[in-house]
Parts: sequence; structure tokens; C-alpha cells
Amino acid sequence: MKLRDGRTLYYGKGDVLAYRTYAAPLAVTPIPESPYCGETNIIFAHNVTFSVSSEVLLSSFSEGDNTHVVATDSMKNFILRHAAAYDGSTTEGFLAYVAEAFLAQYPHITDVEMAADRIPFQSIQVGGDGGFNESGLVFRRSHNEHAHASLGMKRAADAGAVVVSHASGIADLQLIKVSGSSFYGFIRDEYTTLPESYDRPLFIFLNINWRYSKVTDAIDGNSGAYVAAEQVRDLAQHVFHSIQSPSIQYLVCQIGLQLLTRFLQLEEVSFESNNRTWETIVDRDSVTGAGAYTEPRPPFGFQGFSLTRADLESAEFQKAMAAHTSAKSVVSP
Repeated sequence: MKLRDGRTLYYGKGDVLAYRTYAAPLAVTPIPESPYCGETNIIFAHNVTFSVSSEVLLSSFSEGDNTHVVATDSMKNFILRHAAAYDGSTTEGFLAYVAEAFLAQYPHITDVEMAADRIPFQSIQVGGDGGFNESGLVFRRSHNEHAHASLGMKRAADAGAVVVSHASGIADLQLIKVSGSSFYGFIRDEYTTLPESYDRPLFIFLNINWRYSKVTDAIDGNSGAYVAAEQVRDLAQHVFHSIQSPSIQYLVCQIGLQLLTRFLQLEEVSFESNNRTWETIVDRDSVTGAGAYTEPRPPFGFQGFSLTRADLESAEFQKAMAAHTSAKSVVSP
């Protein structure tokens, strides 16, 4: 965060682990590509990062004057106690609730920035006379992909607060497709040692982020327009399954176009992808499909890409959408 003179000034608290139980349940509008329809939020857990800024805090840096300093330990306690009081159902709503309350508590603070990684817990299945059902009491910690969100809030002229930035996302999604991906036709010269591949296993690490046209759709889980990270994950998986991709670049573009088409409330989607395709030891058998692979050696390739709603109207991306519509699913041998 920057002051009026362009100076960077902020301080805060990180790794605030907030484990809330029995938050409000979340229900989302179903989409064809995902079985996800909501969350019980029996465990509503986050790793929170919190920072503040204000012109009056400059003296704490320049003179060691702590008159206006809210201790970061107090910030931690503020976040944890407000986690208990939050009556909503979304990570974005929780961030907005805490940020607005903090600005109301401390009138000399002008800016708050928050980010949170959702800490996922999954209900276990327990057996009974009627078969297996969710326990609702016992959960296991998941170390797979997780949702995250960030939000910036500024004090308004009328002493209220306004959201000035926001982002939602899903991080650390790791997907392997064993057949139906290729990479060929790239520049070949004296520096090229990579062979062309017409059907390869493709292993990607993927972060997906998105912004809403109206931030209230992110904050209010009851709006009917909230986009769950699980739905974004499932749609990305569906596209990966459905198309024959000539590159990771093409794949993330197709995912982005489908996300913007499916969720009209989103203004922008962006991607950070990392190529972790396995190193081939024994080529895939053309009949059985059997092959042997090992971990790739570093360094690793990566890609970054973003799409806005305006891109859907361009001729270039309309052509890309048509290519996806005509693509056929790949069935491994």
C-alpha cells in the first residue's frame, strides 16, 4: 500500500490460523460440469494475512512513535474474535466483514488489505445400517488444492468503507492427463533438443484466479451468483478431459473462455500454470497404453494468461470457442 507521496507503507500479521466451526452453510447454483452444490461450513478454516496503512503511521517508521500503532498481536485477536461473529458463508465475505469492522474500530487507519487461504477439511464416511454416510463430526485435513481470496478496503469520505480491489481463486490444482495432449510445430533450430510429441501424458500445476463484475456477488453467499472454487476446479477438469490440447497455452485459454461463458457474473479470469510433464522412460504401447515415466528434471516451464469478458466478443476468441465446441473427447486405450 502506498501513501499520497508514493511511499510504500504498511504493516500487519500473517499466518493467522482461524478455525471457525458451524459457519453459515453455502448453497450455489449448480452447473452441468460440476456435482458441487454447496458447503456445510461445519469447519470454516483459513490462513489469514492482514495489513494496514495510513498517513499517520509514518511517524512510527521515521520517529519510533507508536502512538497510532495497533499491535499485530491485537490484529490477530481481532481477526479470531470476528471469525466467531461472522454470520456469512464465503471467504470473501469474511474478509470484507473483518476489514470493515477494523476500519470502524480504528478511525485513523485508512486502508486494509486482507488475503486468506481456505484450509480444506473433508467429512469422513462412516458405515451404518443404511450404508455409508458423512460423519458430520469427524473430518480429515486435505492437502490438495485450496480456495483463496484477497480484498482491499479503503475508508470512504462519508466515514464508511469501500472495496477497492478483490480477487478469488483456487491454488495448487495438480492434474495429469494420460493421453490426448500434444506439443509439436514449435521452432526448431540449433538450440532445440526437445522432440515433438503427438500424444503425451500432460501433468500441470495450475492456479486460477477470477474477479467479479460486482464484488457483492463474491461477498454475499446468498446472492445466487457466488462462484465456488470447487465449481471452477470441476469445469477446468472437464475442459482438460474434453479437448485434445496442442499446448498448455491453448488449454488454459479454453478453460478461461468456458469459465467466462458459464459464469456471466465474472469479469476476468487469469491463470498461472506450470509444466510438470513426466519424463518418458518407456514409450506408451500402442495397443495396451502401458508406459513408464518418472519425475521431470528441472528447470520447469510456466505460463501466465488472462481473459476478460470483452475477449469473448473478439473474432479471435470466437474462433477459439468454436474450436472447443467441435473438439471430441479423448478415450485412452
